[in-house]
Amino acid sequence: MTRTAAMLELENQLLQPGVKGLPITEPLRQSDIGARRWSVLNADTSFPVALLKASSLEHNLRWMHGFCDQYGVQLAPHGKTTMSPQLFDAQLTNGAWGMTLATAAQVQIAYRYGVRRVLLANQLVAPADIRAILTLMRDDPSFEFFALVDSSAGVARLSKAAQQAGMERPLPLLVELGLAGKRAGCRSMEDALALAREIAAAPALELAGIEGYEGLLVGPDRNKDHEEVRQFVTHLSDLLRQADAEHLFKREQILLSAGGSAYFDFVASGFAQVKDLSRPVLPVLRSGCYLTNDHGFYHGLIEQLNAREGLAPGQGLRPALEVWSMVLSRPEPTLAILGMGKRDASYDMELPRALVSHRPGAGTPSALPEGCRIEKMNDQHAYLRLPADHAIALEVGDLIGCGISHPCTTFDKWPLMLVVDDDYRVQRAINTFF
Repeated sequence: MTRTAAMLELENQLLQPGVKGLPITEPLRQSDIGARRWSVLNADTSFPVALLKASSLEHNLRWMHGFCDQYGVQLAPHGKTTMSPQLFDAQLTNGAWGMTLATAAQVQIAYRYGVRRVLLANQLVAPADIRAILTLMRDDPSFEFFALVDSSAGVARLSKAAQQAGMERPLPLLVELGLAGKRAGCRSMEDALALAREIAAAPALELAGIEGYEGLLVGPDRNKDHEEVRQFVTHLSDLLRQADAEHLFKREQILLSAGGSAYFDFVASGFAQVKDLSRPVLPVLRSGCYLTNDHGFYHGLIEQLNAREGLAPGQGLRPALEVWSMVLSRPEPTLAILGMGKRDASYDMELPRALVSHRPGAGTPSALPEGCRIEKMNDQHAYLRLPADHAIALEVGDLIGCGISHPCTTFDKWPLMLVVDDDYRVQRAINTFF
């Protein structure tokens, strides 16, 4: 991926006072952030501040590239996780086949910053959104785009719109196989195969492949999850074989896509078994949260994946995203109020996890003892409960570093994030577009 003029504009833009996390009182060019040598541990930034650890990002990029090579699959990471052009660029530079996105607006943003292959993991229905995508395809022959469909109504809308737009190439679609009671997708193999036939026969459309999302099968019983995910991947593979047996695919390659951020190893190993079709199969994973991982929901799932892969601690994906805040108040012996809330960190799956404390300018951060936990968050405040049987000398102005659970809903709270080295010195910034 080449750096576009739009990407260079990001680096050259003047950031104004008031950007979350920046301690500026006058305009600052974004590319000059690293030269300031701000230290989070010296409280040089504004707080709260969201941080990406450069070493963990780089490790995760390399790790996922190697994982995909090992299983012979491609990666189109879900860009909705970060919506960051700089991180898209890093993923594509490190071998990603393309980017997955969720809305037409996200596709337009990715295109603006140089992404030229997109899988829309969603139904394309709104007329304005259909027109936006067809315009990109019509104006740029190098732009590759794939969308999902799960109904005859969806096929009819897309076929009509593509014909009215006078497209010179067909719109590639993947049939979405769903799960009972879950999100979109055909509810049976029979319905999905019938829809594949409709797409193959529809004017201005072409059947590009089969798709599903096993990430909805994450529950409290891991053994049950594993069995259901394997079964779902088998259904996707069987559907692909049936459609191929009817000669419904006309493209050079057949796409087979799934892969959330929880059980993508089962998906990769299952897809690796799909062979001997009429044309080559292109298996595509869509995991997005691998890039930053987290300290909560995904961290636990990745630890289990590491065990399945035979990896030692630290060899697998590492948490890269943290949110730091200051102690604003010590109103009770076992309570500290932090200047971080729902506007700053995810709370939809689990509350943030308090990891370390640090007094600015005094040595290195110290791990917080067992029993320290964020028990509640308001819009701008977090309630850090301290264990009664453990003396913790937290003072107003001390720093608390928190890990998060579910990176998607932390990224969307920060239009700009700071990238730091292992000593928490700021290197650069990335932008997000939500």
